Amino acid sequence: MFALAGLLVVIVSVVTGYVAAHGQLLALWQPFEIIIICGAALGAFMIANPFIVQKKVFTMLPQVVTGSRHNKRFYSQLLGLMFCLFQKSRQEGFLSIEEDIESPFTSDLFNRFPDVVRDHEVVNFLTDNYRIFTLTGLPAYEIEAIMDNEIEQIQEELVEPGHALNRVAEGLPGFGIVAAVLGIVITMGSIGGPMEEIGYHVAAALVGTFLGIFFAYGFVGPASAHLETLGSHELKAYLCVKASLNSVVSGYAPPVAVETGRKLLPPDMRPSFAELSIELQQYR
Repeated sequence: MFALAGLLVVIVSVVTGYVAAHGQLLALWQPFEIIIICGAALGAFMIANPFIVQKKVFTMLPQVVTGSRHNKRFYSQLLGLMFCLFQKSRQEGFLSIEEDIESPFTSDLFNRFPDVVRDHEVVNFLTDNYRIFTLTGLPAYEIEAIMDNEIEQIQEELVEPGHALNRVAEGLPGFGIVAAVLGIVITMGSIGGPMEEIGYHVAAALVGTFLGIFFAYGFVGPASAHLETLGSHELKAYLCVKASLNSVVSGYAPPVAVETGRKLLPPDMRPSFAELSIELQQYR
Protein backbone atom coordinates (compact mmCIF):
# COMPACT_ATOMS: atom_id res chain seq x y z
CA MET A 1 0.00 0.00 0.00
CA PHE A 2 2.83 2.41 0.83
CA ALA A 3 4.45 1.61 -2.52
CA LEU A 4 1.22 2.48 -4.32
CA ALA A 5 0.98 5.74 -2.36
CA GLY A 6 4.58 6.56 -3.30
CA LEU A 7 3.81 5.87 -6.95
CA LEU A 8 0.91 8.32 -6.84
CA VAL A 9 3.06 10.94 -5.09
CA VAL A 10 5.71 10.71 -7.82
CA ILE A 11 3.18 11.11 -10.62
CA VAL A 12 1.11 13.84 -8.96
CA SER A 13 4.18 15.87 -7.95
CA VAL A 14 5.71 15.89 -11.42
CA VAL A 15 2.44 16.51 -13.28
CA THR A 16 1.24 19.19 -10.85
CA GLY A 17 4.54 21.08 -11.03
CA TYR A 18 4.54 20.90 -14.82
CA VAL A 19 0.93 22.06 -15.20
CA ALA A 20 1.41 24.81 -12.58
CA ALA A 21 4.25 26.18 -14.71
CA HIS A 22 1.76 26.48 -17.61
CA GLY A 23 2.95 23.32 -19.34
CA GLN A 24 0.68 21.61 -21.85
CA LEU A 25 -0.15 18.16 -20.48
CA LEU A 26 -0.91 16.68 -23.90
CA ALA A 27 2.62 17.52 -25.00
CA LEU A 28 3.88 14.79 -22.67
CA TRP A 29 1.75 12.15 -24.38
CA GLN A 30 4.18 10.69 -26.89
CA PRO A 31 3.18 7.02 -27.37
CA PHE A 32 5.88 6.30 -29.98
CA GLU A 33 8.58 7.55 -27.62
CA ILE A 34 7.18 5.24 -24.95
CA ILE A 35 7.25 2.30 -27.37
CA ILE A 36 10.91 2.98 -28.21
CA ILE A 37 12.02 3.36 -24.58
CA CYS A 38 9.97 0.60 -22.95
CA GLY A 39 10.33 -1.83 -25.84
CA ALA A 40 14.10 -1.43 -25.98
CA ALA A 41 14.38 -1.75 -22.18
CA LEU A 42 12.28 -4.94 -22.21
CA GLY A 43 14.34 -6.41 -25.03
CA ALA A 44 17.60 -5.63 -23.24
CA PHE A 45 16.18 -7.16 -20.05
CA MET A 46 15.35 -10.37 -21.93
CA ILE A 47 18.81 -10.52 -23.49
CA ALA A 48 20.65 -9.91 -20.21
CA ASN A 49 18.79 -12.38 -17.98
CA PRO A 50 17.96 -16.09 -18.21
CA PHE A 51 14.31 -17.06 -18.33
CA ILE A 52 14.22 -18.20 -14.69
CA VAL A 53 15.29 -14.69 -13.54
CA GLN A 54 12.76 -13.04 -15.85
CA LYS A 55 10.01 -15.26 -14.44
CA LYS A 56 11.06 -14.47 -10.87
CA VAL A 57 10.99 -10.71 -11.56
CA PHE A 58 7.48 -10.77 -13.03
CA THR A 59 6.30 -13.05 -10.20
CA MET A 60 7.63 -10.69 -7.53
CA LEU A 61 6.59 -7.36 -9.12
CA PRO A 62 2.93 -7.53 -7.96
CA GLN A 63 4.22 -7.86 -4.39
CA VAL A 64 5.67 -4.33 -4.69
CA VAL A 65 2.07 -3.08 -4.52
CA THR A 66 0.30 -5.87 -2.61
CA GLY A 67 3.07 -6.47 -0.05
CA SER A 68 5.31 -9.46 0.60
CA ARG A 69 3.70 -12.88 0.67
CA HIS A 70 6.07 -13.57 3.57
CA ASN A 71 3.97 -11.73 6.11
CA LYS A 72 3.06 -12.38 9.75
CA ARG A 73 0.42 -14.93 8.79
CA PHE A 74 2.92 -16.84 6.62
CA TYR A 75 5.53 -16.96 9.39
CA SER A 76 2.95 -18.05 11.97
CA GLN A 77 1.93 -20.92 9.71
CA LEU A 78 5.57 -21.82 9.04
CA LEU A 79 6.30 -22.08 12.77
CA GLY A 80 3.09 -24.07 13.28
CA LEU A 81 4.00 -26.47 10.48
CA MET A 82 7.46 -27.13 11.89
CA PHE A 83 6.03 -27.65 15.37
CA CYS A 84 3.53 -30.23 14.09
CA LEU A 85 6.20 -32.00 12.06
CA PHE A 86 8.71 -32.10 14.91
CA GLN A 87 6.09 -33.10 17.47
CA LYS A 88 4.77 -35.95 15.34
CA SER A 89 8.23 -37.36 14.69
CA ARG A 90 9.11 -37.04 18.39
CA GLN A 91 5.98 -38.82 19.60
CA GLU A 92 5.47 -41.42 16.85
CA GLY A 93 8.94 -41.81 15.37
CA PHE A 94 10.52 -40.73 12.09
CA LEU A 95 8.60 -43.34 10.09
CA SER A 96 5.35 -41.56 10.94
CA ILE A 97 6.40 -38.47 8.96
CA GLU A 98 8.05 -40.28 6.05
CA GLU A 99 5.02 -39.90 3.79
CA ASP A 100 4.61 -36.24 4.78
CA ILE A 101 8.21 -35.46 3.88
CA GLU A 102 8.19 -37.43 0.63
CA SER A 103 4.92 -35.90 -0.64
CA PRO A 104 4.47 -32.60 1.23
CA PHE A 105 2.10 -31.02 -1.31
CA THR A 106 -0.42 -33.85 -0.92
CA SER A 107 0.17 -34.33 2.81
CA ASP A 108 -2.75 -33.57 5.13
CA LEU A 109 -0.31 -32.22 7.70
CA PHE A 110 1.29 -29.75 5.30
CA ASN A 111 -2.02 -28.69 3.75
CA ARG A 112 -3.21 -27.45 7.13
CA PHE A 113 -0.87 -24.52 6.39
CA PRO A 114 -1.90 -23.31 2.90
CA ASP A 115 0.23 -20.14 2.83
CA VAL A 116 3.39 -22.17 3.43
CA VAL A 117 2.49 -24.92 0.96
CA ARG A 118 2.19 -22.32 -1.81
CA ASP A 119 5.88 -21.51 -1.29
CA HIS A 120 7.37 -24.64 -2.86
CA GLU A 121 10.97 -23.52 -2.38
CA VAL A 122 10.69 -23.14 1.41
CA VAL A 123 8.78 -26.43 1.71
CA ASN A 124 11.42 -28.25 -0.31
CA PHE A 125 14.20 -26.73 1.81
CA LEU A 126 12.48 -27.93 4.98
CA THR A 127 11.70 -31.45 3.77
CA ASP A 128 15.01 -32.05 2.00
CA ASN A 129 17.12 -31.15 5.01
CA TYR A 130 14.89 -32.95 7.51
CA ARG A 131 15.07 -36.00 5.25
CA ILE A 132 18.88 -35.88 5.35
CA PHE A 133 18.79 -35.99 9.14
CA THR A 134 16.26 -38.81 9.36
CA LEU A 135 18.15 -40.94 6.82
CA THR A 136 21.73 -40.29 7.94
CA GLY A 137 21.56 -39.24 11.59
CA LEU A 138 24.33 -36.73 10.99
CA PRO A 139 25.29 -34.55 13.97
CA ALA A 140 23.91 -31.02 14.25
CA TYR A 141 27.05 -29.22 13.09
CA GLU A 142 27.20 -31.22 9.84
CA ILE A 143 23.50 -30.64 9.11
CA GLU A 144 24.04 -26.94 9.78
CA ALA A 145 26.98 -26.83 7.35
CA ILE A 146 24.86 -28.45 4.65
CA MET A 147 22.09 -25.90 5.18
CA ASP A 148 24.57 -22.99 5.24
CA ASN A 149 25.90 -23.97 1.81
CA GLU A 150 22.39 -24.20 0.40
CA ILE A 151 21.31 -20.89 1.95
CA GLU A 152 24.34 -19.16 0.44
CA GLN A 153 23.18 -20.24 -3.01
CA ILE A 154 19.56 -19.31 -2.24
CA GLN A 155 20.65 -15.83 -1.13
CA GLU A 156 22.34 -15.22 -4.48
CA GLU A 157 19.17 -16.29 -6.28
CA LEU A 158 16.93 -14.07 -4.14
CA VAL A 159 18.89 -10.86 -4.79
CA GLU A 160 19.21 -11.46 -8.54
CA PRO A 161 15.67 -10.21 -9.48
CA GLY A 162 16.37 -6.86 -7.79
CA HIS A 163 19.76 -6.58 -9.49
CA ALA A 164 18.24 -7.47 -12.87
CA LEU A 165 15.60 -4.76 -12.56
CA ASN A 166 18.20 -2.27 -11.35
CA ARG A 167 20.19 -2.83 -14.54
CA VAL A 168 17.04 -1.90 -16.49
CA ALA A 169 16.77 1.31 -14.43
CA GLU A 170 20.39 2.15 -15.25
CA GLY A 171 19.74 1.67 -18.97
CA LEU A 172 16.48 3.61 -19.23
CA PRO A 173 18.07 7.11 -19.39
CA GLY A 174 20.19 5.84 -22.28
CA PHE A 175 17.13 4.57 -24.11
CA GLY A 176 15.53 7.96 -23.48
CA ILE A 177 18.47 9.54 -25.29
CA VAL A 178 18.02 7.04 -28.14
CA ALA A 179 14.38 8.14 -28.46
CA ALA A 180 15.46 11.79 -28.34
CA VAL A 181 18.09 11.32 -31.07
CA LEU A 182 15.56 9.59 -33.29
CA GLY A 183 13.20 12.51 -32.65
CA ILE A 184 15.91 14.95 -33.77
CA VAL A 185 16.45 12.86 -36.92
CA ILE A 186 12.74 13.24 -37.66
CA THR A 187 13.01 16.96 -36.93
CA MET A 188 15.85 17.33 -39.42
CA GLY A 189 13.59 15.84 -42.05
CA SER A 190 11.05 18.57 -41.33
CA ILE A 191 13.43 21.49 -41.82
CA GLY A 192 11.87 23.94 -44.22
CA GLY A 193 8.36 23.00 -43.12
CA PRO A 194 6.02 24.92 -40.83
CA MET A 195 7.54 26.08 -37.56
CA GLU A 196 4.70 24.44 -35.63
CA GLU A 197 5.64 21.04 -37.04
CA ILE A 198 9.33 21.52 -36.24
CA GLY A 199 8.47 22.65 -32.70
CA TYR A 200 6.26 19.58 -32.22
CA HIS A 201 9.05 17.19 -33.26
CA VAL A 202 11.63 18.92 -31.03
CA ALA A 203 9.23 18.72 -28.07
CA ALA A 204 8.62 15.03 -28.75
CA ALA A 205 12.38 14.40 -28.78
CA LEU A 206 12.86 16.19 -25.46
CA VAL A 207 9.97 14.24 -23.95
CA GLY A 208 11.86 11.05 -24.85
CA THR A 209 14.79 12.12 -22.67
CA PHE A 210 12.40 13.10 -19.88
CA LEU A 211 10.53 9.78 -19.97
CA GLY A 212 13.71 7.70 -19.86
CA ILE A 213 14.93 9.50 -16.75
CA PHE A 214 11.45 9.64 -15.19
CA PHE A 215 10.82 5.90 -15.62
CA ALA A 216 14.30 5.04 -14.31
CA TYR A 217 14.34 7.12 -11.12
CA GLY A 218 10.61 7.38 -10.48
CA PHE A 219 9.49 3.78 -10.97
CA VAL A 220 11.95 1.08 -12.04
CA GLY A 221 14.80 2.04 -9.70
CA PRO A 222 12.60 2.13 -6.57
CA ALA A 223 10.89 -1.10 -7.67
CA SER A 224 14.28 -2.84 -7.96
CA ALA A 225 15.16 -1.74 -4.42
CA HIS A 226 11.80 -3.08 -3.22
CA LEU A 227 12.50 -6.45 -4.87
CA GLU A 228 15.77 -6.66 -2.96
CA THR A 229 13.84 -6.04 0.27
CA LEU A 230 11.36 -8.77 -0.66
CA GLY A 231 14.28 -11.12 -1.27
CA SER A 232 15.74 -10.37 2.15
CA HIS A 233 12.34 -11.07 3.74
CA GLU A 234 12.14 -14.39 1.92
CA LEU A 235 15.63 -15.32 3.10
CA LYS A 236 14.44 -14.95 6.71
CA ALA A 237 12.10 -17.90 6.15
CA TYR A 238 15.06 -20.13 5.25
CA LEU A 239 17.07 -18.91 8.23
CA CYS A 240 14.09 -19.62 10.48
CA VAL A 241 13.79 -23.17 9.13
CA LYS A 242 17.53 -23.70 9.48
CA ALA A 243 17.59 -22.57 13.13
CA SER A 244 14.56 -24.69 14.04
CA LEU A 245 15.89 -27.80 12.29
CA ASN A 246 19.29 -27.38 13.91
CA SER A 247 17.66 -27.15 17.33
CA VAL A 248 15.65 -30.33 16.77
CA VAL A 249 18.71 -32.18 15.51
CA SER A 250 20.54 -30.99 18.64
CA GLY A 251 17.85 -32.65 20.77
CA TYR A 252 15.72 -29.68 21.84
CA ALA A 253 11.97 -30.07 22.28
CA PRO A 254 9.71 -28.84 19.42
CA PRO A 255 8.47 -25.72 21.29
CA VAL A 256 12.06 -24.66 21.97
CA ALA A 257 13.05 -25.38 18.36
CA VAL A 258 10.34 -23.18 16.82
CA GLU A 259 11.08 -20.45 19.37
CA THR A 260 14.69 -20.49 18.16
CA GLY A 261 13.46 -19.99 14.61
CA ARG A 262 10.98 -17.28 15.63
CA LYS A 263 13.77 -15.04 16.91
CA LEU A 264 15.29 -14.82 13.41
CA LEU A 265 12.15 -13.46 11.75
CA PRO A 266 11.78 -9.74 10.85
CA PRO A 267 10.57 -7.84 13.96
CA ASP A 268 7.58 -6.31 12.18
CA MET A 269 6.48 -9.71 10.83
CA ARG A 270 7.38 -11.88 13.82
CA PRO A 271 4.60 -13.26 16.02
CA SER A 272 5.24 -12.51 19.67
CA PHE A 273 6.12 -15.24 22.16
CA ALA A 274 2.59 -15.09 23.60
CA GLU A 275 0.97 -15.20 20.15
CA LEU A 276 3.10 -18.19 19.16
CA SER A 277 2.26 -20.00 22.39
CA ILE A 278 -1.46 -19.55 21.76
CA GLU A 279 -1.00 -20.66 18.16
CA LEU A 280 0.84 -23.84 19.15
CA GLN A 281 -1.77 -24.79 21.73
CA GLN A 282 -4.19 -25.81 19.00
CA TYR A 283 -1.62 -28.20 17.53
CA ARG A 284 -0.75 -30.06 20.74
